[in-house]
Amino acid sequence: MKLATYRSGGQNKIALVHAGGRLLFDLAAASQRAGKQNPAFNSMLDLVDHGDAALDEASNLFDRYRKDQDLWSAVAESEILAPLPEPRQMRDGMSFPVHIVQGPIGHLKLKARKAGDAAELARLQAAPLPELPEVYRKQPIYYVTNRFSVKGPNTTVKWPRYSQVMDYELEFGIVTKNRGANISAAKARNHIFGYTIFNDFSARDAQRIEMEGRLGPAKGKSFDGGNVLGPWIVTPDEIGDPYKLKMEARVNDEVRSQGTSEGMLFSFEEIIAYITRDETLMPGEFIGSGTVGNGCGLELGWYLEHGDSIELEVEKIGVLKNRVERQDV
Repeated sequence: MKLATYRSGGQNKIALVHAGGRLLFDLAAASQRAGKQNPAFNSMLDLVDHGDAALDEASNLFDRYRKDQDLWSAVAESEILAPLPEPRQMRDGMSFPVHIVQGPIGHLKLKARKAGDAAELARLQAAPLPELPEVYRKQPIYYVTNRFSVKGPNTTVKWPRYSQVMDYELEFGIVTKNRGANISAAKARNHIFGYTIFNDFSARDAQRIEMEGRLGPAKGKSFDGGNVLGPWIVTPDEIGDPYKLKMEARVNDEVRSQGTSEGMLFSFEEIIAYITRDETLMPGEFIGSGTVGNGCGLELGWYLEHGDSIELEVEKIGVLKNRVERQDV
């Protein structure tokens, strides 16, 4: 099942996405037609909170009223929002070894370019990649980001004024369900509501300075609209194996990054087990995978320009498209 949040008639609504991602089925309106409006369909968080029974009812409503065209809206003509406009928490991981190793080198190259140090830049480009730091194999590594700065597909991300170097990050992630603590990895699948795409836009020059302080990132990641989720949430039954999905990033229709979700150091189930050590996981949280190897400009030496269009595509989920614009142009 694919589930979207969209805006219609001045209200946020949730829908079941069907017809190959072309149509939205209004779940609240269908529930009302059935004779009793279910509060589970008031918002995506409400749907998550009401659990599997609400998903079953959504499926039943679709089967019953799928031919009622007044319950449909065309995706192409609708304002699709982030599927979870305000997650209860947002965490983003560091799960893919190639990105973990190449990211710090990218920051050093960025510093050398800013300083005009051609010799240092040449040295960095010629040097072999270092080994993966052992800490990344010992335990999941993640940071908490700003859950209030979430935007959805087809939005324009405003380049923060304090930054000159803007980047995309090709990621996917999970939305959680079922509150719990001290959850074992074996039982963690019962806490995955669904999967979505994440573009973790990054102000790389701000991030580079913050990371030298051994804490963060902060303003390198936290700016209005910088956490982009979408286009919808896909439930696990439609995903199958989430660790073998093809992933691709395009900038202005040119392929910039390709990879797969295979090779995460820790699965989402293992990340949930780690997070919930004496800490309660809430339904409606978002946990990002971290950037797939070669999944950002930092690794490749390509950065975004004013007006660029970015598309992130993840197999079985969809395409998340955004545009970036400077605020001082």
